[in-house]
Amino acid sequence: MDQSLISVRSSVSGDAVAIARIFLESAEYHARLDPERYSAPALGTISARYREGRHHPPQASAECITLVAEQKGEILGFIDARLERSPDPMHRELVYCQILEIAVSKGAQRHGIGGRLLRAAEDWGRGQGAEFALLEYHAANNHAREFYHRRMGYDVASITAIRRL
Repeated sequence: MDQSLISVRSSVSGDAVAIARIFLESAEYHARLDPERYSAPALGTISARYREGRHHPPQASAECITLVAEQKGEILGFIDARLERSPDPMHRELVYCQILEIAVSKGAQRHGIGGRLLRAAEDWGRGQGAEFALLEYHAANNHAREFYHRRMGYDVASITAIRRL
């Protein structure tokens, strides 16, 4: 894959079906990792959500972005990010660029597209005043752990624990 032909840009509503297809590939992968907590929603549900802009909270639309990576008009991956502030009064008053979703189509993985998307979202966040990037991934997702820690330089800052009730 020729990296020079890949561009990253803000998404438009016409990207919704392509984003939804990639989202569903990711959802299916996560459902295999943890079927008790993940499932693959319908393509129409996700494409409508992106087409109508409902993937970000309406009150925070100026503090959110969806970027896509494309090559020759084909969407290869996407990332959703938004600005966040911790509600915990113990935390310093910092702005975080929270990565909500990132996915690259199966056929385009391991070609640097995820890294380009993540760096573009970090650049956007930095430009909006964010001091840290923040993301989460499933503990069983070894590929994500390697990508975020070894390739992208992320460190573990907190642990989320869950328990069935």
